[in-house]
Amino acid sequence: MTMIRSALLAPVAAIAMAAPAPAFAQGNDLASVQRYLRGVTTMTADFTQTDRAGKVLTGTLTWKQPGNIRFQYQKGVPLLIVAEGGALTFIDYSVRQVQRWPIRNSPLGVLLDPSRDLSQFARVVPGDDRLLSVEARDPKHPEYGRITMVFARDPAAPAGLTLQGWVALDSQNNRTTVRLSNQRYGAPIAANAFRWNDPRRTNR
Repeated sequence: MTMIRSALLAPVAAIAMAAPAPAFAQGNDLASVQRYLRGVTTMTADFTQTDRAGKVLTGTLTWKQPGNIRFQYQKGVPLLIVAEGGALTFIDYSVRQVQRWPIRNSPLGVLLDPSRDLSQFARVVPGDDRLLSVEARDPKHPEYGRITMVFARDPAAPAGLTLQGWVALDSQNNRTTVRLSNQRYGAPIAANAFRWNDPRRTNR
């Protein structure tokens, strides 16, 4: 479970490590990603998560800006990851364990804080022209890990992009790949969607 926790709180497509893109292209693409993150109000999707050992889990993702996300795993997987109120919470119901830390201290902070200026800590990764890959890391805090977000160019989506997933790498080089499908934007999300039951307070 350690890899799931550290990396998610850390290739959707093969990312070619070619020469850096021209500065103007980098700026335009980063601006598009910034508009996407600021333009999304809500999104739901199915996800498939693969860790470095090849273990695959599935579930549903619920995302509401700013600062709220929920990874509800498939039936039979006693894990839950929720971000709300500025904190990211990892719950393992099988051992009644709860861990919390600031959202900004994880790679997911890039997705959940649209007010941050991507140009200060992110770069475009050259590759397939149909996709836009952006790697983000905090140079002052390498222990937070890094995330490479992969977008498909889609004129009908917010800012012309659809988030396809990401690759997260923590400071111990634990890698987790998340692929999204059935993305749906703008649907109402209940206020209690990001609440969770504390296993330390139950007899479960």
